[in-house]
Amino acid sequence: MSQFAFKQFSVTQHHAAMKVSTDGILLGAWVPLAKANRIVDVGTGTGLIALMCKQRSPTSKVHAVELDDDALKDAEFNIKHSPWPDIELHRCAIQEFDSELRFDLMISNPPYFNASLKGENQARNRARHTDSLSFDALLDAFEKFTTDTGQLAVILPYQESLLFCQLAKARNWFLVSSCAIKTTPSKSYSRRLLLIGKQNIAQPSDEQSLVIYDVDNQYTNDFVSLCHEFYLKM
Repeated sequence: MSQFAFKQFSVTQHHAAMKVSTDGILLGAWVPLAKANRIVDVGTGTGLIALMCKQRSPTSKVHAVELDDDALKDAEFNIKHSPWPDIELHRCAIQEFDSELRFDLMISNPPYFNASLKGENQARNRARHTDSLSFDALLDAFEKFTTDTGQLAVILPYQESLLFCQLAKARNWFLVSSCAIKTTPSKSYSRRLLLIGKQNIAQPSDEQSLVIYDVDNQYTNDFVSLCHEFYLKM
């Protein structure tokens, strides 16, 4: 599908290796934005998550960082033709990003394959494998570009999320909240949404779970409640 239509914007994806996915939609819909006046989306791809954040929090200053030239073509088009053309798009890797701004929230649907076999599509390899953005590099960027109370939101396969939490804990950061995702009730957890904070909070971390499809292969009430502001047919 070369275009994905949402309620308030559309995502053209002619060029980007990674298309609109349920992972990205889950992250953009789930991440808390109440205190996020300045947001940076790392590896924005088509611009999906940056656009979702801007829809949910129109007064927030949203920046989007992307290194892949093909993905940038789509992101630039999608932002320009959205209700929020003021989203600032940066053409670089986050390791080369240069900004005096300090963000309240860094959000990323990051590459997560460490050792799996790669295909012939090099752009897709960059988008899916940690060669271009390791977990440590993302955490380095989080440390550098966010405020002292900054937070980092990501979605990862469940097992990789455990490693990511260990790496964050080693830097004396804290798991603020998480949500484990199942595709159907009978399957194991396949994804996990994480919110990492630089400062500890008084209450224990909020551990949630969500199932996307029920036994009749229909969206669950929880999934509809989370994503109904975006999907056209919800």
